[in-house]
Amino acid sequence: MALDTTRDMSLSRTAMKAELLDAETELRLAYAWRDERDEAALHRLITAYMRLAISMAAKFKRYGAPMNDLIQEAGLGLMKAADKFDPDRGVRFSTYAVWWIKASIQDYVMRNWSMVRTGSTSSQKSLFFNMRRVQARLEREAAAVGETLDKHQMRRMIATEIGVPLHDVEMMEGRLSGSDYSLNATQSVEDEGREWIDTLEDEGAQAAETVEHDLDNDQLRQWLLVALHSLNERERFIVTERKLKDQARTLESLGQELGLSKERVRQLEAAAFQKMRKSLEGQSREVHSFLA
Repeated sequence: MALDTTRDMSLSRTAMKAELLDAETELRLAYAWRDERDEAALHRLITAYMRLAISMAAKFKRYGAPMNDLIQEAGLGLMKAADKFDPDRGVRFSTYAVWWIKASIQDYVMRNWSMVRTGSTSSQKSLFFNMRRVQARLEREAAAVGETLDKHQMRRMIATEIGVPLHDVEMMEGRLSGSDYSLNATQSVEDEGREWIDTLEDEGAQAAETVEHDLDNDQLRQWLLVALHSLNERERFIVTERKLKDQARTLESLGQELGLSKERVRQLEAAAFQKMRKSLEGQSREVHSFLA
């Protein structure tokens, strides 16, 4: 932590010593980078406005992210701004860069706020960074006139103030109200070290269910073998090729091999299935009721 703090201070001191660019110099550097990909011009432009990036990063310290990481994200935003800046538009680079720096820092904060994705749309991002501030202001204004806002009123007013749907406010309120917890954390001292993960239901098949399933499959396989052997050789060949192979053969290809028409193969297949049905019905009442 001390090392990070020292590094932050060093970056800040270096940024504060950087030159201040006038509009003409800034424009010349921007053209040199855009048209000639002059890396020296880019470095000079970035260095001159790094103090702006650091200043903006400091405003997001209250979200709990390390300052060094915030500065790095701010620097990435600054580089994106330099890469996309169009000097022909007549806008100062610092004005343009503010948007990219802020967007980069906000994306980083939202990605690292929780393991659960906090939000991705513009309305959700606006809520994340403005809801608490707007809520505090509305509470102050209500208290000033002797009013008390219930939760539903507050949510509706926040939605109206920020211009987002009410359900987005409800969703964001729930996500901001809690923190991430490890499933391996113990529930309490009284539980003798029992972890939260122990309370999750195992969605996998239980041993008894697995054994029962395997027995049922074995029985069904035996019934099908008996039914299959009730067919003559040609019928058994057709059923095997049509239903028991990974790549089922067509009626036409079987007809060519057996010297039969496609329609005749279809009739033989239907007759074979009927024989198998009778065989299965005769082997078990359960199968009979299922096929009925």
